[in-house]
Amino acid sequence: MDWQCTGLRWPEGSDGPALGWRKGARTRASVLAYGTEFGFRASGERRCSGARGNACPLGAVVPATSTGGRCPECGRLDRAHSVAADTVPDDPRTYRVYLAWFGPGMVKVGITAEERGAARLREQGAVVFSWLGRGPLMAARRAEEVLRAALGVPDRIPYARKREVRAALPDPAERAAEVAELYGRAAALEGAGLPEALERLPFAAVDHAEVFRLGVAGAGAGAIPRPGPGHALPRSGSVRAVAGLVDGGAVAGRLVAAAGPDLHLDAGAQGLVIVDTRLMTGWTLTAAGPGAAGVSVPTVVVGGGAAQDGLF
Repeated sequence: MDWQCTGLRWPEGSDGPALGWRKGARTRASVLAYGTEFGFRASGERRCSGARGNACPLGAVVPATSTGGRCPECGRLDRAHSVAADTVPDDPRTYRVYLAWFGPGMVKVGITAEERGAARLREQGAVVFSWLGRGPLMAARRAEEVLRAALGVPDRIPYARKREVRAALPDPAERAAEVAELYGRAAALEGAGLPEALERLPFAAVDHAEVFRLGVAGAGAGAIPRPGPGHALPRSGSVRAVAGLVDGGAVAGRLVAAAGPDLHLDAGAQGLVIVDTRLMTGWTLTAAGPGAAGVSVPTVVVGGGAAQDGLF
C-alpha cells in the first residue's frame, strides 16, 4: 500500500500549511515552506479518500475533478458525523461564531470548535476574520442562523469565487473595516434573537494575508503572491488552476503562496498555476523527477470557466 495524500492542513500555531498523508492506519504531515521547489507526479487511479479517518472499504475509484474525493458511501458516512449537517447536536465542546472575509462583499458567518482555534478559517481561505461569540454548540448554531438572516450573509461561498478575488485585494484597513461594520450590526442584535448562552467576544480583526503570502490591490492577476526574501514575482498574464490530475501527469514549480486548500506555484514559463490540494486526495503521488518543470495536467483559467483542451 502506498501513501495517499489527504489534503492541505493549517495547524494551529503554525506559520504555514502542511500536506497530510495516510498509509493504512498511519498518518504523517509534510510541512511546506514558501520559496522552495514543490513537485509531484500522479500514478495509477484516484481512489476514494475514505471517511472519518478510515480507509474506503471498497477502494472505490473517484472522478479526477471531484474536490470531495469520496465515493457516495463514504460521503454519506462523513456527513452523518458532521457538525455542519446538524447530526451531532449533543457535542459537548465549546464552539465559536465568526465573521470571515474573503474579498469585497464576500463575508460569511460560521462556527468552529474552539479547540481548533483559527485553523478552520485558514482552511477556508479567509483573508480576514473576527470572532463574534462562544458557547455550546446549539447556541452557536442558533446565533449563526440569526446572524445570517439579519446581516444578509451566507453560511458558505463557492470556492471559485474566493479564488478569483485574490488577484486584487484592497488594503488591510479597508478589508478590516468591512468586517468591523458587520460586527457592529451583529452587536446591535443583542437581545433580538441571539441566544443568552452565547458569550459575546470583542471585535478583533485577524488578517491572514501575510500567512498566505497574498498580494495587495493593484498587484495584478499574474502577481497574486507577495514575494518574501529570495522570491521572484510570477510572470504577468492569466492565472491558471489545475482542473484534475491524470496518471503520469506532473505538477512542479516554486511555492510562492497558499490559501485555503490552494497552493500557488510559479511554474516558470507557464506563469502562476494554482493547485487545489483537494484534487490531490486519493492519488498515489511520487516525486516529479529530476528536471521536472511546469504542469502537464489539464488546467483552466481562473475566472475563465472553460477547461483547456489537452495538456500544457
